[in-house]
Amino acid sequence: MKERRRALRRRDLSIDPSTKETTYKIHASAPKYDFLKNFTNILTPETSNGPYFYPQSQTLRQDIREDRPGVPLSLEIGIIDTDTCKPLENVLVDIWHCNATGSYSSFTGLSPDTPFLELYANKTDGKPIDIHDGLPDLSWLKTDNSTWLRGMWPTDKHGVTSFTTIFPGFYMERAIHIHAQVHTNWTVGSNGTIIHGPIVSTGQIFIDEALEKQIMALEPYVNHTEIERVKNDADGIYATESNTGAMTILDTEPLDGVNYENGVFGYITLGIQTSQIRNGSTIDAQPIVN
Repeated sequence: MKERRRALRRRDLSIDPSTKETTYKIHASAPKYDFLKNFTNILTPETSNGPYFYPQSQTLRQDIREDRPGVPLSLEIGIIDTDTCKPLENVLVDIWHCNATGSYSSFTGLSPDTPFLELYANKTDGKPIDIHDGLPDLSWLKTDNSTWLRGMWPTDKHGVTSFTTIFPGFYMERAIHIHAQVHTNWTVGSNGTIIHGPIVSTGQIFIDEALEKQIMALEPYVNHTEIERVKNDADGIYATESNTGAMTILDTEPLDGVNYENGVFGYITLGIQTSQIRNGSTIDAQPIVN
């Protein structure tokens, strides 16, 4: 099964990104396996969507690379209902992450090597940001209309969706991560935009430190020398997720079955509770039941 998945992904990654289907019609190049990896089932709490969340740039597509250079990453995300432990079909998974040198699309005018609070103060004449109840709407900070490394796609009948992207880089004060949101109530508008109800779950996916170190030694990542990369155990969001019972570490294997430097296949199963809309980052993923 793994060999079949690798072969299909090598084929997918050899396709020119310009030939990929990126319209709002749902006919997926679907995940290439028909089961959820039981040992990767985890629960994710409601976590910060970060300052570079910009829904207007999120595009309904599976190949989100556009022209961004980097080590190929074939990402598969399974979604289960934590109340029933069954796969969830047709829920929309929304992901976004930075490029190889730490920048986010739509915010390319903001330096990835400057602390965000400093960037914010520069834009507000020194006014501090109030994060007591989470981050406010920061969409006004956008600097352009680029959309690379942002995308969304629904799960199939097995509760799995897939994306073709690149291995993320890093930016000031954060470990390497991928943002993810899950919507259970959504439709596609006539112009291809997404209409959705409340977000059921927001999380951040992290990657094993040893693999990060290996990939960061390659081009173009190795050129990002202005700041030091933050490791997982020094990242506040990672600590928050770990303390609430979620361990959102991506399971990985070499895309070609041999060398990670030729590409990474990553998969993870995220558990969400569809019966409860959660806000904030203090709700336990695995609460104690008295």
